[in-house]
Amino acid sequence: MSVRVVHTAALADGELGEVRALLDGAFDGDFGDLDFEHALGGMHALAYEGERIVAHGSVVMRRVVHRGRSLRTGYVEAVAVRPECRRRGLGAGIVAALEGVVAGAYVLGALSASEQGAALYAGRGWRVWGGEIGVLGPGGPERLAGEEGSTYVWVPPGGVRLDHAGRLDFDWRDGDVL
Repeated sequence: MSVRVVHTAALADGELGEVRALLDGAFDGDFGDLDFEHALGGMHALAYEGERIVAHGSVVMRRVVHRGRSLRTGYVEAVAVRPECRRRGLGAGIVAALEGVVAGAYVLGALSASEQGAALYAGRGWRVWGGEIGVLGPGGPERLAGEEGSTYVWVPPGGVRLDHAGRLDFDWRDGDVL
């Protein structure tokens, strides 16, 4: 397996199409246009077998407010492995590459994990956030109780100190905010 880390701007049109098809298949059609939009504009980790992309994940910048401080956060999006390629360490390879991006550019990593992906992140040292989760919505801060228990954070070496019982408020975006 080889993993390539590349910015969205450096992906060829064909690669973006292949990534989108991979995500559609991996999420059984439950990956919409806004989900794809959320995965763009940052760094992508792509795993290949030969010329074919078999796994993907990306990191995009988000602002997260914690205890009155705005934190530069690398938000992990669209981590997926082709169904026929699972259980071979590809997901861990993708997440390791994304952690390298987070460690080099951000003070915090964050993501919203599915039930299927939670064990991968926990096994790599990501922690379920223990406090409230919110969003800085158009009308002000709003609590997102449905995201509590599935939002994970990872602090790279030299990253920020957190109060894990405190609240995290994520910046607003269209569609699912987390």
